[in-house]
Amino acid sequence: MSAQAKKESLIKIKNMSLEYGESINSTLALKNINLEINKGEFICVLGPSGCGKSSLLKCIAGYVKPSSGQVLMQGEEVDEPDWHRGVVFQSPTLYPWMTVNENVEFGPKMRNLPKAKIKEIREYFLDEVNLSGFGDNYTFELSGGMKQRVAIARVLANYPQVVLMDEPFGALDALTRENMQNLIRNIWEENNTTIFFITHDVDEALLLANRVVVMSKQPGEIIKIFDLDFTNQILAKGTKEVIYNDDYFKIKNEIMDIIHSQID
Repeated sequence: MSAQAKKESLIKIKNMSLEYGESINSTLALKNINLEINKGEFICVLGPSGCGKSSLLKCIAGYVKPSSGQVLMQGEEVDEPDWHRGVVFQSPTLYPWMTVNENVEFGPKMRNLPKAKIKEIREYFLDEVNLSGFGDNYTFELSGGMKQRVAIARVLANYPQVVLMDEPFGALDALTRENMQNLIRNIWEENNTTIFFITHDVDEALLLANRVVVMSKQPGEIIKIFDLDFTNQILAKGTKEVIYNDDYFKIKNEIMDIIHSQID
C-alpha cells in the first residue's frame, strides 16, 4: 500500500465534456467528467453500453480532443497520441507481416534504443506474458489469447506511464479470459504499472481494480467511484476464491443496481 499512500498524480481530467457532430446533429457523449488517475493504480470503468467508456479512453489516449475541459498528464495538456500512453484494444492491433519478436521490438526500435537493450526488453516482456518460445512465429499463427498477450507485451515494451485497455479480454473464451486477468494482475504488481481498463463485466472489474468508476448512460457522467482491495487480497493469497464473501457480493450488487437503473 506504500505506493498508494503517496498518491502521485499522473492524469487529471477536469470538467471534460465531449460532443460528436455539429449543431442539430450533435450528440453529447461525455458530460462534466472529473477524474484523477494516480501512479500505480488499476482503475476499471463500468457502465451501460454506449455510455462513452471508449470515448473517455480515446480522450485520455489523445485520439479525440474534448469539446470542453481538459485532460492533463503531469500538468501538460494531452493533445495527441504519445508512447507514454499505451493502448490495448479488444482486437489485437498487431503487424501480421512481422514475427512476434518484431512486433514487440517495434516501439523500442522506433525510439532508437541500442540493439542489446531492445533484445533485453523483448525477452523480458515475452517472458512476462508467457510467450518466450514463440518469438519467431508470425502473429497469424497464434490463437486469440496469444495474440492479445503479444499486444500487451508490445505496449509494455515502450514502458508507457499508463496502459489504456479497451475491453481487451472481451472477445476471449472464459478460461483464456481468466488466465489473462491473472496475467495482467501480476504484471501490474511486478512493474507498478498504471492501468486504465474498460470492461462491461462487473466481476472482471472487481477482480482486477483497486478503483472502479461507474458511469451513467449517455451522456456519460461518473455516478460513483468504489475503492477496493480484492485484487490485493488475490495477490496475497494466490487464489481468487478468498474474495467471494459478503463484502464482494454487496459491492457487486450495488454496482449492478446502478447500471440497471441506467438502462431504459
